[in-house]
Amino acid sequence: MSTNPLLRPSGLRHDAVPFTEIKVDHYLPALDEAMAEAKKNIDAIKATAAAPDFQNTIVALEKATAKVFDIAYVYSNLRSANGDAAMQALAPQVMPRLIKLESDINLDAELFKRVETAFRNLPATLTSEQKTLAEKTYRSFCRNGAMLDASAKERLRTLDEELSILGPKFSEHVLKATNAYTLVITKSAELAGLPESAIEAAAAAAAEKGQVGAWLFTLHAPSVLPLLKYADSRELRRTIWYAYNSRAYGGDYDNQAVLKRIAALRQERAKLLGYESHAHFQTEERMAESPDNVRSFLARLLSKTKPAAEREMNELREYMKAKGFQDELQPWDYAYWSAKLKEEKFKLNAEETRPYFQLEHVLAGAFEHARRLFDLEFSQVTDLPVYAEDVQVYEVRRRGSSEYMGLFYTDFFPRSTKSGGAWCTRFKSQFKTAGQNHRPHVSIVCNFTKPTPTKPSLLTFQEVTTLFHEFGHALHSLLSDCQYRSLACTNVYRDFVELPSQILENWARHKEGLALFAKHYQTGALLPADMVKKIIDGENFHAAYLMMRQLRFGYLDMAWHANAPASDVDVATFEKSAVAPTDLLPNVTGTNISSSFEHIFAGGYSAGYYGYKWAEVLDADAFELFEERGVFDRDVADLFRRHILERGGSDHPMKLYKAFRGRAPDPDALLRRSQLI
Repeated sequence: MSTNPLLRPSGLRHDAVPFTEIKVDHYLPALDEAMAEAKKNIDAIKATAAAPDFQNTIVALEKATAKVFDIAYVYSNLRSANGDAAMQALAPQVMPRLIKLESDINLDAELFKRVETAFRNLPATLTSEQKTLAEKTYRSFCRNGAMLDASAKERLRTLDEELSILGPKFSEHVLKATNAYTLVITKSAELAGLPESAIEAAAAAAAEKGQVGAWLFTLHAPSVLPLLKYADSRELRRTIWYAYNSRAYGGDYDNQAVLKRIAALRQERAKLLGYESHAHFQTEERMAESPDNVRSFLARLLSKTKPAAEREMNELREYMKAKGFQDELQPWDYAYWSAKLKEEKFKLNAEETRPYFQLEHVLAGAFEHARRLFDLEFSQVTDLPVYAEDVQVYEVRRRGSSEYMGLFYTDFFPRSTKSGGAWCTRFKSQFKTAGQNHRPHVSIVCNFTKPTPTKPSLLTFQEVTTLFHEFGHALHSLLSDCQYRSLACTNVYRDFVELPSQILENWARHKEGLALFAKHYQTGALLPADMVKKIIDGENFHAAYLMMRQLRFGYLDMAWHANAPASDVDVATFEKSAVAPTDLLPNVTGTNISSSFEHIFAGGYSAGYYGYKWAEVLDADAFELFEERGVFDRDVADLFRRHILERGGSDHPMKLYKAFRGRAPDPDALLRRSQLI
């Protein structure tokens, strides 16, 4: 048996990942051995004497590379969540290996011939999931160069290898640029307006760096957001806003050349494969189906939203003037003045709710939602290893039967080795073999407000909804009940994957949901009814502005990937033109979104960022059914579980949605919820 912990069963319960045994120098040998095994598996498929069929070709191919991608899961997840310099430096060696294997498979003419023969002769007795797997396998070959000539195949290999290096490089630059910046305040007067929680956190951060008596701010969200929202010093707000919005734009970690190269290579790749653009390639396997449909979708939302957003901005400007502020509204002013206006309108300061959102209570509330809706129970365990000190792990079982459903890891606080933002991922996927249901190991990774020396982690309401969002993704994996791993869990169309996550946010905004976890961290008193009402009433405050912000990202994404510019284009100029339809505030020289837009340049959302709004239409429409029947109605929850959460990508998402809802989604549901119609 191998001594490499990535190549042998861990010996732990549920074959949990042995994080404490894995060293950086284990990854490449493990990958090389797993890839050699995968190639033997592929050769065996090609050497099969029997005629190609679903089992000996499609299913066999599904299994052939499983070990490789189990190792890749661990590496890529830890590179993002706990990626020190050694892990980051490994990416240019790991990612090309994975891409080479994929290319070797997709461009193998003999293997493709077997796949095509099996696909063309599928028996009528196959289940819908089996048919989906066969079609997905065949289309993957077609969409990734199987029918190209030899010269074009070699060019495709070159493109894919370079892209596999550039994505991690982009992400690494953002992380390094984020970590490189600190803002140290030595005069307490400059902190006027900041809540005690932010001041205490900044003092603790400074003390950790040996600067006792000072206050240290970083570009991580829990540090940036309080400054923008509460600091009376306009110059302080401008400083931190500018630093955040110029990350990886110029300087030692400049991403301009990287992102332009990514866009150009994606465009060339799409053209090589016969598509008009990368956006055409991507949307072919999306619910939207084409860039034109995406543009129409965004334009429809824009037409309904922009007039309302402009009214919101005009109201805000009038409010500012009434308070004696006569200067032009700038981006670093928005969060500050809108918070004051919201507080005045709804008589609720966001900081007043923090004591009611202790992280542990919110997480317990999310677990209670999973219990009431889907019969899942979460029990923390301490005998399984984790990859960082503050990571926790839970065993998940089905209530009543105690059936094991998976492992659930939580990783909540910022650190210098963690990328920004929040996400959900898996270390192991769900699938079935020989009567055994292999259960997933799921992780949610966030950058929440850390505990201080005197207080536990007390979340903002935005952080509360973020936790519920990522937990919704986790439920999508934990409840998966598919036969094949490539169709299981969140392996669905990109503009469908956000439905389970976004719908769960609705419970965090509902009085019945809040009643399950919103209690004062010291007294245990429930969040007062008047505060609950104010939170709910205030949810649509500046809804149009917030929608415009998401539309801005969607327009920018489509610009880079549906109309890739010339390689010598100026990034800021191109971006300014792309997002012009969504402008509400002045563009600021020296900043841009593109240089740190990891979702589209280093994540999986290229030509797919619109999917957040697309899925929001689905979630608004779906939650209306819960509201009609009762937000904890088990019949509706069972429908959602059976037709959405358990099914993964085993069928077309529109078919799954109609099975749940009984009809197609109502496109006006989102506008109704946001009170824009």
